[in-house]
Amino acid sequence: MSLLELKNVYKIYGDLHALDDVNLKVEKGEWVSIMGPSGSGKSTMMNIIGCMDKPSKGEVLLDGVDISKQSKKNLTAIRRDKIGLIFQQFHLVNYLTAVENVMLAQYYHSIPDEKEALEALERVGLADRAKHLPSQLSGGEQQRVCVARALINYPEIILADEPTGNLDEANEEIVVDLFNKLHSDGTTLIVVTHDPEVAEVAQRKIVLRSGKITKVEENKNFTGKIRFDD
Repeated sequence: MSLLELKNVYKIYGDLHALDDVNLKVEKGEWVSIMGPSGSGKSTMMNIIGCMDKPSKGEVLLDGVDISKQSKKNLTAIRRDKIGLIFQQFHLVNYLTAVENVMLAQYYHSIPDEKEALEALERVGLADRAKHLPSQLSGGEQQRVCVARALINYPEIILADEPTGNLDEANEEIVVDLFNKLHSDGTTLIVVTHDPEVAEVAQRKIVLRSGKITKVEENKNFTGKIRFDD
């Protein structure tokens, strides 16, 4: 059974079909990228997969549960327990340290545990920056704090929306390498990106246009490593 499956999914706003009969399967441990121009439906798909919205029609199965039929309260619990979210904007609390920002995610799930939060920061190579405020961290370091925050509750799936959009080339490579390590550990990754070089890293690339999946490409040379054009 696939970890995630979208069956004939539509999202309709008046005359606009933000998603139009989308069918997609993501296997456990797979790394998938989603590309498409602005308005193609990428964010709508991410919001539905991330339990922040519901489809107008169709089914969305996450670990065998149809999340399209769940109440808002149940969706909040599923998102908290099964999904780690990473955004282009870091959404860190500016008066909390790196470790406190990670612990904040624990607060909504169970009990904050500084040791676990420090271990999560160590996984992303930031153990020595744990007591620094966001203003004392580079953009790449802030994004890695966000990755640690997404990992702290051991989600079944990581959803990343333009995670390298605010990063320079060096930090982009660091974050993509971190994704590669997470994938090697068995983490399921879905990454929305405008950057073709980031998209090409994944095992499979999905292209959306006007709410429809227009292309699915398997990466036969998958290495998990980014290759910048000369």
